[in-house]
Amino acid sequence: MLSTNYLLPDDWLNITFRLCLALLFGAVIGLERQLKRKPAGLRTHMLVCFGSAVFTLIPLLTNATQPDNNSLSRTIQGITAGVGFIGGGEILRESSEKSQRSEVHGLTSAAAIWVSAALGIVAGCGLWQLGLIAVVLTFLVLNLFKRLEKRYYLKTNREQKDTSILQIPPTEENISTDTNQDNNFIPPKS
Repeated sequence: MLSTNYLLPDDWLNITFRLCLALLFGAVIGLERQLKRKPAGLRTHMLVCFGSAVFTLIPLLTNATQPDNNSLSRTIQGITAGVGFIGGGEILRESSEKSQRSEVHGLTSAAAIWVSAALGIVAGCGLWQLGLIAVVLTFLVLNLFKRLEKRYYLKTNREQKDTSILQIPPTEENISTDTNQDNNFIPPKS
């Protein structure tokens, strides 16, 4: 008996459903990234998800009469490694002219691309329930947790600013009589 993950090569309706599902999953994540004005947006996530689904469907269709979990496993491993290169390109950017060091940006975008690939694999395997749950949870992580992260960052920043300001009581040496000065610094007498 064939597993529900394996397809017959002439099952066009099921194949089309899985590929469209992959495009939908990628669109949900990609649209969120696009609205946040990230470099990897709608089309990138849709194509990563779609490509992963196509690669996943290949061993499912070619081994339809004799299911082979090893070929599917190797395909999934290859997708995971390959998408890592795309994510690496998203993370590392050249330094700006102002800074002479490399800067790291885009970790969340790279992770979103990685999740898009996983969702494409899920869609290619026909596990639409898992895909729907995963895409909703991913959307929540990208939106809800960003707000929580900002709140925590602002709270932490306020606490650090409060403790880092030193209150020096005024003395006769550091009081200026000029009210037009921007700061109260008086150079030491020579």
